[in-house]
Amino acid sequence: MYSLLRKALFTLDAETSHDFSLDMLGAAERLRLLNLFAPKIPSDPVSLLGLTFDNPVGLAAGLDKNGDYFNALGQFGFGFVEIGTITPKPQSGNDKPRMFRLEDESAIINRMGFNNKGVDYLVEQVKRRRYSGILGINIGKNKITSEEDALNDYRLAMEAVYPYADYITVNISSPNTPGLRKLQFGDSLKQLLTGLKEAQQQLSSLYNSYKPILVKIAPDMDEAEIKSVADTLLANEMDGVVATNTTLDRTAVANSRYAKEAGGLSGAPLTKASTEVIAQLRSHVGSLPIIGVGGIMQGGDAVEKIKAGADLVQIYSGFIYKGPELVVDARQAIREAR
Repeated sequence: MYSLLRKALFTLDAETSHDFSLDMLGAAERLRLLNLFAPKIPSDPVSLLGLTFDNPVGLAAGLDKNGDYFNALGQFGFGFVEIGTITPKPQSGNDKPRMFRLEDESAIINRMGFNNKGVDYLVEQVKRRRYSGILGINIGKNKITSEEDALNDYRLAMEAVYPYADYITVNISSPNTPGLRKLQFGDSLKQLLTGLKEAQQQLSSLYNSYKPILVKIAPDMDEAEIKSVADTLLANEMDGVVATNTTLDRTAVANSRYAKEAGGLSGAPLTKASTEVIAQLRSHVGSLPIIGVGGIMQGGDAVEKIKAGADLVQIYSGFIYKGPELVVDARQAIREAR
């Protein structure tokens, strides 16, 4: 059924198809129609980060930036759903067109630019939460905020979402906000994480509830850079890491008509690179929790990320190309591999 639906949706441009699909899902959930199609799969609990995930396969941030659709998306068998990236203030993102499907390569290029309605809007949506699974909220800085002032944006977003998130992901790896990836290295990363750890401790006392903080990193790093990031994560007692975001590398899509489009590349071309980063990261971080994401297009890809050192996995582009069946396949493949 999904293959027929995808064929129709792919006649639309990528962003129009994205928005239309989510609107239809949201409407179906409100009308209680999704229960007719939701997969009935046995629970496969995973304990991590002080939380119990129904299963190890989650939805990555980016699909539901504003928290409008997670109640619907959560019915497709995900063990957890991550919404965002959300910023303190609303922003429109980059100029359109800003999303491109590379169908021959099972890939997507996006340069959305953290388009979102602001953290206050997202919080109001999450207050009406019906989804009973684990909900992560991914936070970022506004484009107009300088790198030097980035910590203030992240703190503002964290303070707003803290009471409503099960965990919080700090996005410092999107390639579509100028200068953002510089926050992954050296003193910039140290100062950011030190400030966020202080905020976490204050909020934990205020709400009498500890919410884990994870950091999302890019795949475009060499081993020395990965080790440097890992050392800083450990030194600042971060709770986990999400590996990885989209890539700037165009080697695998060099023949595509969209190869020269700016933005982050996701989907099948990212599979191997993301898994390699996970393996290198695991060798440096010991038992620190890792959520593996990037190019999971079939169940075997999810298994390879688990074998490389991921504790949980997330999908996004694969969900666009393969639909809910991929969630089932990934869950079953991981279960069988254990």
